[in-house]
Amino acid sequence: MKSGRLLQVLLLLQSRGRMTADELAEELEVSPRTIYRDIESLSASGVPVYADRGPAGGYQLVDGYRTRLTGLTTGEARSLFLAGLPGPAEALGLGEFAAAAQLKLLAALPTELRSRAEQIRRRFHLDTPTWFRGDEPTEHLATIADAVWEQRRVRMTYQRWGNEVVEREVDPYGLVLKAGTWYFVGSGRTYRVSRVLTLQALPETFDRPEDFDLARFWADWSERFEARMYGERVTVRMTRSGLDKTQYLLSGYQARVIRELAPEPGEEFGFPTESTRHATADLLKFGADVEVLAPNEFRRELADIIKAMQDVYNGAKLPAWFR
Repeated sequence: MKSGRLLQVLLLLQSRGRMTADELAEELEVSPRTIYRDIESLSASGVPVYADRGPAGGYQLVDGYRTRLTGLTTGEARSLFLAGLPGPAEALGLGEFAAAAQLKLLAALPTELRSRAEQIRRRFHLDTPTWFRGDEPTEHLATIADAVWEQRRVRMTYQRWGNEVVEREVDPYGLVLKAGTWYFVGSGRTYRVSRVLTLQALPETFDRPEDFDLARFWADWSERFEARMYGERVTVRMTRSGLDKTQYLLSGYQARVIRELAPEPGEEFGFPTESTRHATADLLKFGADVEVLAPNEFRRELADIIKAMQDVYNGAKLPAWFR
């Protein structure tokens, strides 16, 4: 809308000082001709804006003029806590609001604090996704976010682990961004947004529990989830080198459990794992720095894998997959 753009022009001039028509046009993604008309409209409405001609010229406000029109809209207020996260804000459909909120905040700050805020914005960047992972499909994220804001029930088809597809009606309480992956909490359960196959916002609204604390719920749920995922134990012993490498070769939860156990080199302890299949991949990373003691069948299985590897590298025989 033109009124919103006029305010943005005004705030840009207030926060950055002199700007050319081309600079304003690029910032607001409009043509320079539109900026010329906007400047005329601002001047006609009593805003003391003037132009300096020449190569170093541009538009600026009379010294000392400051607008009080820096109130945040609803969308800008919602995006305020995502102002430093342009990727997540964009995914939630709040990218434009986040940019406008940042501009209004800068315009409202005194000159000395404004320059400090600009330094922070230019020198610190938060990149939420983990390494070596592409973006997950989140086509329903904006709809879920709207349902969270409006406390509107949703109906969805959801792909559970193991590729089982189920249908659910859920009251979405909140959204969580964990290491670049979006989750939403609904009716006391947690769902991964990328596994939502279809989604429909229903006319029915719901009452969000007054005592529901999203951060506390997520912390409790995460702890239970990790404990459940790594619920099995394999008895092992490790060298000092192996114990030192656990923080680099294992998940954060596994490393934390071993650190809390505080085993000495050569001392038996229960290695946390999802299953013996997962333990195989984890323990082979340690080479000769770990020995499996129990269960016996897993010890024998791991010994067979190591012997087969030895045969391959000794040239004794070719593995079945190579024939």
